Amino acid sequence: MASDMMDALMALCQEKHIDQLYLIDRLEQSLAKSYAEILHLDWGAKVTIDRSNGKIYVYKLIPIDDSMDEEGNYTEWEEIDVTPRDTSRIAAQHAKAEINAIVRNSAREQIYEEFSGRIGDLISGTVLQSTPDFTIVKIRDGVEAELPHFDQRRYENERNERPQGERYLHNQRLKAVIIDVRDPNSTLQPVRGEHSRPPIVVSRTHPALIKRLFELEVPEIYEGTVEVKSIAREPGMRSKVAVRSLDDRLDPVGACVGPKGSRVRTVVSELRGERVDVILWDADPAVYVANALSPAKVTRVLIDEEKNYAGVIVPDDQLSLAIGKEGQNARLAARLTGWHIDIKNETLAADILKNVPVPAAPAEDLIYEDDEDLEPERCAYVDEDGVRCRNQSRPGSRFCGVHDELVMGEPGADIIDDADDLI
Repeated sequence: MASDMMDALMALCQEKHIDQLYLIDRLEQSLAKSYAEILHLDWGAKVTIDRSNGKIYVYKLIPIDDSMDEEGNYTEWEEIDVTPRDTSRIAAQHAKAEINAIVRNSAREQIYEEFSGRIGDLISGTVLQSTPDFTIVKIRDGVEAELPHFDQRRYENERNERPQGERYLHNQRLKAVIIDVRDPNSTLQPVRGEHSRPPIVVSRTHPALIKRLFELEVPEIYEGTVEVKSIAREPGMRSKVAVRSLDDRLDPVGACVGPKGSRVRTVVSELRGERVDVILWDADPAVYVANALSPAKVTRVLIDEEKNYAGVIVPDDQLSLAIGKEGQNARLAARLTGWHIDIKNETLAADILKNVPVPAAPAEDLIYEDDEDLEPERCAYVDEDGVRCRNQSRPGSRFCGVHDELVMGEPGADIIDDADDLI
């Protein structure tokens, strides 16, 4: 009987990857407490299990008088063999519950060691069970995760990691990010029902989910050529993602959107229709704020760095678009940029602009300037017949590419300073 129990314990240790010495030590401690109560031992008991044959020995502990320390505790004990005849039967009764507890705790420890360093990683699994408070997701055999969606009006200390409007069916494939792994040996107060819930906690509302999904769909982000600078999200509704390119030749927004929007469409599909705006990050806060308010066009942005304030002026017909439904667009832009944004239309801001000095380079303040309204400067070359060249001048020069090098050497060539002088 004892030998059979030992064989069963060894087989269990191999199957569950549990240390044999640890399991036997825990079982000895549990049996010692049980025998101390059964045999009414005042000073407790000590139990030893023979590792070779599984035979159990029970010893009565009697303190040695001269072994008391300064605090009045005995440090040495005399052990008297009081092993009963039915030790195997009693051991089998207590071993079952103890072994189950050890197996559960060991499995949670292994999961903690494996997944505690993977917080923020994307996982994919299938829905096993969905309750009003949480959904159980199977990552692989023996490993499950919890996606909580508690009603926080009733459970203030619980989490809601499910986007608004999402519902999950049995065996449905699901992607989520790991946000927590419960430590089985933690001394903190456990949450409600923690021991019966999976140790891994995942989320579908965390901003990291969007970043991980883009890494799957956009090779440039995975390789590091395109960097995701910031994410602002209202789960289930709308998100804004700011990106920049480490390669000047690469358009980061185009890379994320993909050919005909294929890449961003895949991300939106995984997010169950949540709208995703990809905007260009800029080191200039004025440009960054203007980009973040996309799709609205911005006339001017006034930055107050001391107050972390951005005053935005938009055309009258763009005000509602810049603010968004229930202020959503402005709210997401503020979260994305980290600036307090105040939006006004041009009519209301007219009086304010009168008192604002015009900057030396106003083009830097005009975020969305229509280049078609600006007439390019014409070449200043005039031939012998008095006809002015109709070509556009080169950057940094008053002449076009044809006349830039020739004008200085042609005696008949004239240069006009004002186009109004032409007849």
